[in-house]
Amino acid sequence: MFGALAQYERALTRERVMAGLAAAKWRGRRGGRPPVIGGEQLDAILVALHGGMSKAAVCRNFGVKRTTLLETLARVGWPVAKEAREE
Repeated sequence: MFGALAQYERALTRERVMAGLAAAKWRGRRGGRPPVIGGEQLDAILVALHGGMSKAAVCRNFGVKRTTLLETLARVGWPVAKEAREE
């Protein structure tokens, strides 16, 4: 009996959470952590990489970790980031 009530309560809670997330999405809100590299800094990094700067130098100059740089490059579709994963 208690198990059935617990399942019912869990289903109601899940329904309310999903409705809240949908309402937030409709208002233009996104969940999750904001990207570390974005906007002007991302543009500057892409210009530096196009100019021939190594990823290690970019990490040192812009103060970002290599993993963060590679994930950001993969997110924006940088072709070299895909090659690095295949190795």
